[in-house]
Formats: sequence, C-alpha cells, structure tokens
Amino acid sequence: MTTETERERRALVVGLGISGVGTALGLKRAGWQPVLIEKASQRRSGGYFVGLFGAGKTAAARLGMLDGLHDRTALDGVTYDMDRFGEWRYGLGFRDIPGEPWLMLRGDVEQAGFEALPADVEVRYATVPTSIDQDDDGVTVTLRNTEDGTSVTERFDLVVGADGLRSTVRRLAFGPDERYLRRLNYMIAAFQLPGGLDRLALHDGCTLLEPDRSLWVFPFADHAPTVLIGYRTDDVDAEFTEPPAVRVRKAFGPEPTGDMLGAALEALAAADELLFDSVEQVRMDRWHKGRVVLVGDSAWCVTLYAGMGVSAGLAGADLLGSMLRRHCDVERALTEWERRLRPYLSYYQQLGVQQTAVFTPNRKQIGVRRVMMKGMSMPVTSSVLRFMRTHNKSGRMKEFDIARA
Repeated sequence: MTTETERERRALVVGLGISGVGTALGLKRAGWQPVLIEKASQRRSGGYFVGLFGAGKTAAARLGMLDGLHDRTALDGVTYDMDRFGEWRYGLGFRDIPGEPWLMLRGDVEQAGFEALPADVEVRYATVPTSIDQDDDGVTVTLRNTEDGTSVTERFDLVVGADGLRSTVRRLAFGPDERYLRRLNYMIAAFQLPGGLDRLALHDGCTLLEPDRSLWVFPFADHAPTVLIGYRTDDVDAEFTEPPAVRVRKAFGPEPTGDMLGAALEALAAADELLFDSVEQVRMDRWHKGRVVLVGDSAWCVTLYAGMGVSAGLAGADLLGSMLRRHCDVERALTEWERRLRPYLSYYQQLGVQQTAVFTPNRKQIGVRRVMMKGMSMPVTSSVLRFMRTHNKSGRMKEFDIARA
C-alpha cells in the first residue's frame, strides 16, 4: 500500500489571484501537485495600483516569479496636494510611506506568477467548490462547472482557499462571512485611466483630501495612471444599492467638483473595469482546520490601506510551501506556518486601520499632514522627518523576509 509520504500529494487551490498562484508555486516547489480552479471564465488582466515591499520581493524570488516583475515607479514625477478649487501644492505620495516598494499594477504580479507556473499544473476555469468534507486521510470536494452545470467529486490531500475577501472555501469549511468580516466603514473605488487626468502631467501624482473622502492619482513610468477614491460611510449596505458612479458622486456632495475631481468622476463612470467595494478585514482565530487552509485575503485581508496585501499574500504562500516541504505531517506544517506568520499579519492589519488616516483622513488628520508638509520644506526638520519615515517599525516590518525570519 502506498503511503501519503511515498506518493506525490495533491492539493486543490481555489482562486487564481496572487495568493492562489503563489501558493501553487510554493506547493510545487515542496513536491506537491496543485490543481488550480477559478470561478471566472478566464484570467483577469490589468488591475489597480499596488506596492511590492521587501517581504514580497524575497518571496517572489523564491517562488520563481520576481524576474517577471519590474518597478513602474515614475522617478521623475511629482506628487501634488490639491483642492477642488484649483490650488496646488507639493504633497506626499505612496513612495513617502515607510518602506521601499516597487510600484506596479495588480495584474503585473498575477501575470508573473501565471507565467512561472510549470506546464503540468492544471488550471480549470468557471469552476467552484460546492462541498468540502474531510477526514484524517484527505478531503473530498465537489466541484461545479458554472458554464455547463456539471459536477465532479474528487479527493485531495489539502485544500487551500485563496478566493478572496468573501471566500467560498471559508464559508464551506469555517462558517458564514458575518463571523469573520470586520467593516471599517470606508468604501473604495479603484480603476485605470486611459491616459492622463486633465492638467496633471502623465508622470505626476496627486491627492485631493477632504474630511473623510479622498482622491489619489498614482503615476507610473511606463503605464497610464490609476485612481483610488475613498470615503467614509455610516451605512455600507446602502452603498451597493445604486451604481458606483452615483454613490461616489454623492459622497463628494452637491458642491461644484472643480476640474480635477470632475475629470476623475467622469473617468470612473466610463471605466471598463472598476473595483468598488467596502473596506473590510478578515479576523480569524485560526486559518486552518484539519486539511483545509486559507491564505491571502481569505484568511487575513489587511485592506488596500495597509499597502501589504500583495506582499503578505506572496510571503504567506512562500512560507506555506516551506513548511509543507519541511514537515511531512500536514497538521504540524500548517500549525507551524500559522505560528510563524501570524505576528506579521497582525501588525499589517493594525497598519491597515492606522493608515486610514493617510488615505482617507478626517479634518484633524488633514491639518497634521499640512503641518508635516511645511516641516518637510525646512532643512533641519526635513532631515528628522525623513529619518523617522525610513527607520521606523513600519518600514522594517514591511521589508522582513518572513520565511527566513
């Protein structure tokens, strides 16, 4: 009789995003045979602005996908703070946040991971799990093809849920979303621009900050900019009762928008692809149950405000593969993986809450930011502030090689 350690073990990975593809690469390196399924009928492209920090870069290198990535930072660009009435001043951009990220599109990372997949890794589109039943020896999963309605039941040694904030795997194996989702009472709208935005130079960025609502334009060296709009809401459910363009315009009030904000709202209404969603974190006491484990946003969603979603997803995938390679016993591997990873993810989640003050500040926080900007223009104060920004705990935590820490 062939034992589990004598044969190639088979894993189902649900979700073809960054965490899913990264996990498949890590499993393959560990000697497992992953099967990837994706509910969409094809792979996504494009996507919004992301930062890849040191924790993500080292993980991407070990997973074999770093060579497919490059930094799109517009080094010759300037970031402006502006208001809807036409006043412009020098401001702080994403590059000024602690850490040394590469700036790119989410689709860049997904493409690099997909290209790194070995040819023998099976990918099935339009496929979702409908039941998950496990025992001591493995997991029985029923998979449904959403295009033709057919179902098949298969056996796996491990099931990995990498299917995002509202994870089907999490619902099937751990319980309803309401048990784990924590709303921060913010909404975001993120999309790509077809070109520049009004008078803003192509390689320049801008922020328009008003109490509890904001507009960010992120420039790239070799790609059209992307936009992030955020605002606070007391009723998240109401935000999904009308088209995103309507809700976003209402969030900025009935006052005249001015040129830049007006152009951004028009671009949002015309966008072919748009991320419009509530800002929520996933809080769980455990990320695995038996032979079912969650990774990425399914397990710990740190929010876009943390800036660490991509890096944390890759680091978690890399470490999972390392632990499964080191420990033949699946339960021991998953327990050790979670023990090593959780302190970092807890910190990133705290960061996501704290950085709402950066991305969607209130009136007081906007005032503090402007005082800081004045300080940046003074030689002595500027040196102190820059040192604090580059040598604080946030910067160090984003750069740690988690699998080697």
